[in-house]
Amino acid sequence: MNHYAGYSANRQQGQNGQQQMPQPQQQQQLQQLQQQNGFPPSGPAFATPVVPAGTWQQFPGGVREESFIENILRYNKGKVGTFYFTYRGNTSWNAMVYTGRVQTAGRDHIIISDPATGKRYLLLMSNLDWVEFDEPLNYPDFGISEEIQESMLQTD
Repeated sequence: MNHYAGYSANRQQGQNGQQQMPQPQQQQQLQQLQQQNGFPPSGPAFATPVVPAGTWQQFPGGVREESFIENILRYNKGKVGTFYFTYRGNTSWNAMVYTGRVQTAGRDHIIISDPATGKRYLLLMSNLDWVEFDEPLNYPDFGISEEIQESMLQTD
């Protein structure tokens, strides 16, 4: 029995609801996925942006900025926070609030644990709106030069 009958791995939904052919890079990704496991991917095809590990932004004076949310959360591992999430298109629970201790964080996820029960939650960053902590946060010190610090304090 072919569960994928009628499924076209070569088409994806466009913004206006019409079917569109994927770009050559997307087509290649689809073919690679199908070759790896023998099945076409389920769901719409999206191009995944390639972001090298350890991505950073260079600022004047040689300062490297690595303050992505997952890094900030890692610096605050063990702290209890309130995490606010929105789930678009979900009529049952489109907004959720979790309170938990930061266990770890990755590029696309956060793992927190409920301090009262120990229950762990694996949550997607794409749904995260904001996080509140009731204590000071640890924030990476990148050695910002005095020149940049002064420019940040100036008001126009």
